[in-house]
Amino acid sequence: MSLHTSAVERLCLRDIPLSSYSTYGIGGAANYVALPETIDDLTALYQDCKQKGLPWYTFGMGSNILFPDQPSKDMVFISLKRFTELKVDRGKWFVSAGTPMSMLSLMGLSGGTDLLDFTFLLPGCLGAGIYMNAKYNQGQICDIIDTVYYIDLSSPSLSVQSIHSSACDFAYKQSIFQHHPWIIVGADLSVPVQSEEQIQYMSSLVPVWKDRGNHPSSLPHFFSFFLGEVHALAGNGFATPQSMLDVIKYRTGKRHFDYPSCGSVFKNNYDYGVATGSLVEQLNLKGLEHGGAIISPHHGNMILNQNQAKASDILYLMDVITEAIERKFGFVPEPEIVLV
Repeated sequence: MSLHTSAVERLCLRDIPLSSYSTYGIGGAANYVALPETIDDLTALYQDCKQKGLPWYTFGMGSNILFPDQPSKDMVFISLKRFTELKVDRGKWFVSAGTPMSMLSLMGLSGGTDLLDFTFLLPGCLGAGIYMNAKYNQGQICDIIDTVYYIDLSSPSLSVQSIHSSACDFAYKQSIFQHHPWIIVGADLSVPVQSEEQIQYMSSLVPVWKDRGNHPSSLPHFFSFFLGEVHALAGNGFATPQSMLDVIKYRTGKRHFDYPSCGSVFKNNYDYGVATGSLVEQLNLKGLEHGGAIISPHHGNMILNQNQAKASDILYLMDVITEAIERKFGFVPEPEIVLV
């Protein structure tokens, strides 16, 4: 290939269904899809898109995204799902943006700490987790972050910059990154490095994930990968803690991984004080179907791709829920899912 080949030509797959890059299994064929694995490739893509006047959309594992049925032909979709690295640098864990949050739970388990248990089976990558300050029960991503590294897309140099977690304006599902054209590329964790064995295990896990864990964006595939690793660690003397067993019981009980989905569709309104899923249940909307989509019979805040659903089917059911909640309870629920 010519040395003068542009980054878009060099790194992009062509005519690729976005449904393969979302746990919703929804999305039409995109003209350009890139999977950069290094900072250099990522910045080269942004520079080339700027020069060509091509719009881009950057995302991680696609676990919180509804892609369109007919994507823009000029849009360059940049997936960070192979942008995965775990290393110890200056005595701290550095984790790149495309690394699954669930991998952090294995880091904790292999290091003998429960600080990271809440990330177990959170189906998304660290970059997205920082962007939305992902949480489960009482644990949230901001609790374990020391420094975040990012690219400021408004800067001509596109150089990597850093910001301490205390300056990230973290709140419920909120961060400073939602208000600036910044792309998160990784973070130092505030969790201590435990042992050389832990480092070796985590280093060996990354190529295994890239090889068999992260493509396509399939929830059953994701579930089986991390469950298998927990079982393997148990066989090596790292007993599975009750907190992880509770996550397995909850997510399997709610059938989180039976059908393609993006988890909770709406944020909870803490001012109102009742979970959105409970409100949907009070409205008797669980089990409502439209096209190939259905409001989960097991969890009122999940809309499932039951049978080759389109984005339009999901949006229809979202509108039904929104209008019903506003009419009955007096507020408009805010989507948690990102509508591309």
